Amino acid sequence: MHKHIPTAAWAWLAAFVLLALLPVLPEPVGSAFHQELGAKVLIMAIFALSLQLLVGYTGLVSLGHAAFFGFAAYTVALLAPQSEAGNGWWLLAASVGAAALLAFVIGLLVMRTRGIYFIMVTLAFAQMVYFVFHDTDLGGGSDGTYVYIKPEFTLFGHRLLDLEQSAHFYWLALLLTAATVGLLALVLRARLGHALVGIRHNEQRMRAAGCNTTAYKLASFTLAGGLSGVAGFLFAVQHGYVNPEILAWHQSGNALLMVILGGIGSLPGAVLGAFSFVLLAEWFQGMTKHWQLLMGGFIIIAVAVLPQGIAGGFVWLRGRWQARRRPTLAAVVPTPQESTP
Repeated sequence: MHKHIPTAAWAWLAAFVLLALLPVLPEPVGSAFHQELGAKVLIMAIFALSLQLLVGYTGLVSLGHAAFFGFAAYTVALLAPQSEAGNGWWLLAASVGAAALLAFVIGLLVMRTRGIYFIMVTLAFAQMVYFVFHDTDLGGGSDGTYVYIKPEFTLFGHRLLDLEQSAHFYWLALLLTAATVGLLALVLRARLGHALVGIRHNEQRMRAAGCNTTAYKLASFTLAGGLSGVAGFLFAVQHGYVNPEILAWHQSGNALLMVILGGIGSLPGAVLGAFSFVLLAEWFQGMTKHWQLLMGGFIIIAVAVLPQGIAGGFVWLRGRWQARRRPTLAAVVPTPQESTP
């Protein structure tokens, strides 16, 4: 007997299959430029998804999430050999592990704070990490450092991906995005996910029921940090260069804007927010050097028109469409007076 596969799973599968076709489409759609832009969008989607776990499902608004993103990118740059291609499996695992470890350590120190204090403490720790790389020779100081040769992913001596090719890197970013979505979907269906949602709605009640809310929030904080490390790894490999700016507070603010724009508490919302933010930024930058004004105005209008985000707007439209197609109950089921002989 086959289990019923949720409609959302089919929607995700269809979306990823369609996105995978980008490099094989004829130019200009499938050009190297669009492949690199698509990979950039996917990297930011992973970053936004990791923050969505904190903001949308645990109720922890962090302004220090870029610390884990940048720390993972620096881990790749510092561990990658300069004269040959590094082991992609090792560098990916090391960058994700380093980001998760940093998130665990910071989480131990900040998890007992709440509300605005949590926001400010996470920002403070992120700035500390920023100044470690900015004001010391570790990682090249304010000038940053390079990843000279892109890593290789090999299996039994055979190279699986050539990351020098934009199509191969795009497919790797898409694969890791799909893995991130799948992992978060499993987590949210598990005991941990239910506990996190309960903590977001009413932490005091969860604590009164015997739930160790601090441990659950720390687990969420650590997992979110590790997933942002996946985005940091891809960022370092794509650009071949990292500097302290990727650790700055505005990078965390961009991720938070993606979550808000797409819809808080929605995995599709985080992805849609990343797509919208990156593509609009690319478009506005081509129009004027003051593109931040256009972006700010767009976000204000979007939040005013769609308070539940882009994903919430789609849900509202689907509800309206279904309501129009669904016949009214009175037209189908007779009233008690009509059914009485």
